[in-house]
Amino acid sequence: MISKSGLKLSDAILPAIIIIAAVLYGQYVLNFPTDKMVANYVTERLIFNSLKGHFYLILVSSGMAVATALPLGVMLTRNSLKWLCPFVVTVVNICQTIPSLAVIAFFVGIFGIGSWTAIMALWIYSLLPILSNTIAGINNNDAAIIDSARGMGMKKSHILLKIEIPLAMPIIIAGIRTAVVINVATAVIAAYVGGGGLGDLIITGKHINRWQVLLLGGGYATLIAVLFDHILGVAERILGYSQ
Repeated sequence: MISKSGLKLSDAILPAIIIIAAVLYGQYVLNFPTDKMVANYVTERLIFNSLKGHFYLILVSSGMAVATALPLGVMLTRNSLKWLCPFVVTVVNICQTIPSLAVIAFFVGIFGIGSWTAIMALWIYSLLPILSNTIAGINNNDAAIIDSARGMGMKKSHILLKIEIPLAMPIIIAGIRTAVVINVATAVIAAYVGGGGLGDLIITGKHINRWQVLLLGGGYATLIAVLFDHILGVAERILGYSQ
């Protein structure tokens, strides 16, 4: 049953806490660095560029994954293509098990050093949750509802767009939320190929053994993951697709 609700004041509490925590810790590192190495390395511009790069990696790769996996999942639930479903899902599963650095190395040979190499790797890693949830959501729809729609004379395309996909949306959105959170964490690998993002802070903090820099990158990545999950959850409720 679809139950829509508007934006609530409480929906802004968690994002506000996340933003305040990020700003406070950033200012703490800038104003009270542990030593000159941290003071010389961490700047407001560095923090801003790292965050901007991380958001760019997440949004582009996640958008590509949705644009790819959602239509593919729908196609694989059609009777004419169901025979392909096990093969495609197996291939995507295999891609998910390949170590991230191996995927990065493969795409370096195609795109070279830069953000697009990381984006393609993140795209590969975020396909599975969206694809599998799309297939599961549509296949698990109540057959009686679909049969009733056919009995009313609805066209196949109308049944798909107005009944099957809307009924499956709670499961599909859950897959998208999972994919986005995975991307937030996995995006740190972009630093290995000059793709930017918070991975630069994490790797540098580890190499120079400075906990402030390491926590700056890791902490911000965690906060972004929680923020995106919350935003998607709120959007799911507003659109009426909450499970």
